[in-house]
This record gives sequence, structure tokens and C-alpha cells, in this order.
Amino acid sequence: MEKPTLFMRMFGRFKSIQSTMMLSFSALMAVAVLIYLLIALNFTKRTIYENSDNYTSQIVKQVNYDIDTYIDYMENVSTVMAKSADISLYLFEDELLESEREEERDRILTQFNTIMESREDIYNIAAVAENGRYILNQGEDELTPYIDIQNLDWYRAAMNSDTGIAVSSSHVQNAIQSSYKWVITLSRVLLNNRTGEKEGLFFVDLNYSAISDLCNNNSIGNKGYIFVLDAEGNVIYHPKQQLMYGGLLTEHIDEIMNCERDSLTVRDGTERKLYTLSRSDKTGWIVVGAAYTSELLKNNKQAQILYILAAVILILGVLLISNMLSRAITRPLRQLTESMSMVEKGQFDRANVYVTMENEIGSLGKSYNLMTERIHTLMEENVYEQKQKRKSELRALQAQINPHFLYNTLDSIIWMSEAGQNDEVVEMTSALAKLLRQSISNDNEQVELVQEMEYVHNYLTIQKMRYQDKLEYNIEIEPIVSHVKIVKLVLQPIVENAIYHGIKYKGSKGSLWIRAYADSGDVCIAVEDDGIGMDENMLSTIFDEKEKSRKQNGVGVSNVQKRLKLYYGEEYGITYESRPGVGTRAMIRIPQQGDREHEKMD
Repeated sequence: MEKPTLFMRMFGRFKSIQSTMMLSFSALMAVAVLIYLLIALNFTKRTIYENSDNYTSQIVKQVNYDIDTYIDYMENVSTVMAKSADISLYLFEDELLESEREEERDRILTQFNTIMESREDIYNIAAVAENGRYILNQGEDELTPYIDIQNLDWYRAAMNSDTGIAVSSSHVQNAIQSSYKWVITLSRVLLNNRTGEKEGLFFVDLNYSAISDLCNNNSIGNKGYIFVLDAEGNVIYHPKQQLMYGGLLTEHIDEIMNCERDSLTVRDGTERKLYTLSRSDKTGWIVVGAAYTSELLKNNKQAQILYILAAVILILGVLLISNMLSRAITRPLRQLTESMSMVEKGQFDRANVYVTMENEIGSLGKSYNLMTERIHTLMEENVYEQKQKRKSELRALQAQINPHFLYNTLDSIIWMSEAGQNDEVVEMTSALAKLLRQSISNDNEQVELVQEMEYVHNYLTIQKMRYQDKLEYNIEIEPIVSHVKIVKLVLQPIVENAIYHGIKYKGSKGSLWIRAYADSGDVCIAVEDDGIGMDENMLSTIFDEKEKSRKQNGVGVSNVQKRLKLYYGEEYGITYESRPGVGTRAMIRIPQQGDREHEKMD
């Protein structure tokens, strides 16, 4: 048994296990709670708030950078087109021939088409001149005739800009006939290359959803959102822009425009809202991240997570140490439990408990050792007596079968002798001699399955001679099970019953099939006939010894069933299936790895 450890020797001095456990666990829990409180006091709400503000600021700056990059790209596109000689010639050169103007127009439309095919976020692309000439999209669309495009805000903004470039806020583009879409317009002044004056405008209408996608790709918690203002405080993009236009939603735009810092906190109803700002030097737009402080504190729980992590570590530590302590304290009890399990399995030689303590468990261990020694002695005496009794029963059951088979065989020989069939009598007597030699030459109670099949084959040879043309049989055995050991003389009584109580009473020739095969770790032997069969009542009494005088129940069947169950266990043995007028099938199932029950008895 296991030698006593330091823990066992230390706690063995206590007279009460309960006192030991209470003292140890209480001290550990007190230390754990104290450490947890010291860690919790080192974190403040201010730290949480600053972390949340920094996180939101990074998101807003990233959105601002993405928007600037996007506008930069569109400005580059507009620069290339605005400086195109084709556009200047087409819009401003009055002396061009009509054919030359058409060629210029086709080249410009090809460039427009290339740009629009490569960018799905461009709704419209156009170049217009103050002289009334313009070119738009693929050349099929037209400007709205009743709108003076030169008076539109985005047109004047570009003309009045020092850089000659302007980016509008979101608006409905009504300058294109039969097209009214929400867009953001990027416009650039066109110079007449001959005069150097501002005489036209190139503009691109950007899909409003392009800005929306840039903002929506970044989230600020579950309730937070991002919106964009221009330099005058007009809303360029807001995720709930329709509600704002309808007056159902407002933002603190005045406070945002007047704020000189990168963030401000305002009260919004019953909650406080944190606005984090990022101003674009390029467009003058302001990207604003709006978040509710309650959600930021909830979703960014650095301190809370640390508290939980510390608590988990402490609890795991307490559990680990407590487990070590409790194992040391209760190890003698576990040894008693293990010893009881060994006693249940009959392993009395390993059941002694090593007693080292002087407390209640030590006294229990000493008493238990005395008890198991006495039980072991009594069990050995009882096992010896039962073993002798079981062996006697097995020999008696086997002896019961041999006279029964011999009587039936001799009856057949007498019948053939009376009929004057001397040659057949000699042949049958020779076969009977082989059967008797097989049954008495081997003192072992088990034989290989192939030997048992040979025994049945000799028996059927005799029976076929007796019944002549009324009996056919077939025997099959899988090679994998041919050398499996089986209790001696179990097949012959089953085959005999199939002939006498099935085939014998059939009006025509009967057939018998015997097949041995492996099945899920077991060996199955099927004995099937096409005789008269049995009804449910006959099947229910086939193993009943009280009914063995009836014709449908042979004397050997119940004995064979007993022998199989004694050798292999209750889950093995014979099962019957039968249908009147169709036939009967007997299935013998034994383990493929020997006789478990018999090995225990020996």
C-alpha cells in the first residue's frame, strides 16, 4: 500500500477531520478575499474612461484618414480630366470643325466610360462650360433644362475656391435630367487653355454610400456611431440622416463646432454622450464618433476583467491547495474505499489498509483489516465447496446427453438390421464407433469447433442413411472460428431435435443447414431446418424441463442450455425462432475468446 506522506503525518495528529478542514479552508479563503480587495482598490473609473476615449479616438482618426484618402483619389481623377486637352478643345474651341468636335467628344466619352466602369461608386461624371457646351456620363444623359447649373451651391463653391476644388456635403443631385440621387459632388474649375480664364467646371458625383461604408466599417460598441460634418457644421453623413432631416433626431452640433479639444462630453437625455472629433486639414470636414459613456464603461472593462481574472486565479489557487489538503486528510478514507472495491472483486491479498493515524480513521482501519481477514477465510472455504459442487453438476449434465444420443442411434441400427440392410448396418455401426470414440477419447470438457462440426457430420451421415431420401444437410464453418473452443456435445442434441421434431413430420424431403461464423466478438452457430416449425406456445416451453416429455422438446435442449450458461454466462446460450409450416432456426452464441465462467471456476 501507499506510504504515508508529510500531509498524512501532519494531519493525522488532529482528532477531528472537520476541525482540520475548517481551519485550513477558512484561512485560505480569508487570504484570497484580502488579495482580491487590494487589487480592486488600485483601479478607478478614470482609467476606464481614458482607455475608452483613446479607443474611440483611434477609430475616428482612422475613418478621417480613409475619407481623406478616398477624396485624394477622386481629386487625382478630376485633375487628370480637368487638364485633358480633349476637354479644353471640345468645350472652348469655337473654330473646330464638326467632325473634329465629334472625334474629341468620342475620346472624352471613352475616358468617362473607363472611369465609371472601374469605379462603381461614381454616379455621374461631367464637364460643363459657361458657353453652354457640356459632356455627361456616356453621352446619353442631359442636364436639366430648367436649372441654371452655375447657380448651384457646389458649382459656386468651386468657382470661389482658392484651389479651384470643392467637395460638397450630401445632397440630391437635380442637375441631371431624370436622375435624383443622394450624392457628394467633387468639382474642379476648368480653365480655357487659350484665355487662361475660369470658363467651366468638371464634376464627379460620388455615391453617398461610399462615405457611408467608410463610416460603418468601424463600430463603436453596440449603440455608438460615426457621422461627418463639413466646415460649416452641415451634416455630410449620418447613419440616421432621414431622422435628422425630419427633426426626430438632433446632435449637439453647436458644441462640436465650438469645441477646441478632440473630445467633449454632453448630457443626452438621461445619459451622457462622448463625442470624439477628428478634423481633416484637407477637406475641413469633421469626423465625429458618438458613444454613450455607460456602454463604454460596460464594453471596456479592463479593471473588471482584471478583477475577474484575479478572482479566477485566486479561486483556482484555493481549489488546488484545498484539493491537496483534502486529499491528504481523506486519503485514508479513499484507501478504505479502494480496499472495499478489491474485496468486492475477491482480491483479499491486496485489501489490507496501511494504518498510520491515531484518530477515528486509524481505529476504523484496524477494525476493517480484522474484518477482511475473517471474510477472506470464510470466502475461500465457500469457494472451494461451490467449485466442487459446480464440477459435479457439469459432469452430470454431460453424462445425461450421451445415453440419449446412443439410444436413438441404436434404435436406427436395429430398424435397418430388421430390414435386412446388412451393408448399411455395417456402415452405420462404423460411423457410430467413430462418434463414440470421439466422445470418450477426449477427457477435456471443451473441444475445437471444427471437431464438434466433424462429430455432427458423422451423426448426420448416420441419420441420412436412416431417412434416405428425406434428409439433406449442409455444413459451413468460417476458418476464423474453426479453432475456437466450445463445450463438448452441444450441437448434436440441437441437430437431433431439428430432425425428429421438424423434418421427420414433413411430408417431403427436408433440409438442414449448419453455419458457424464470427459476429461482433462472438461466435454464432446457426442450425436451421425447413421442417414443420413451432407455434408460440411450443417455443415458450422449449427450455422447460417439466415439458420435456412432450414431443416438441428434446431432452438434450434444456441441458445444453444449462451447460452453455454455466460455462459462458447468462448472456450466451441458445435462442430459437420458428414459424409453423416454414421451419425452425436455433442460434447458439458463445464468446470467441474462451469460456470465461469456466476459467473462473478452475
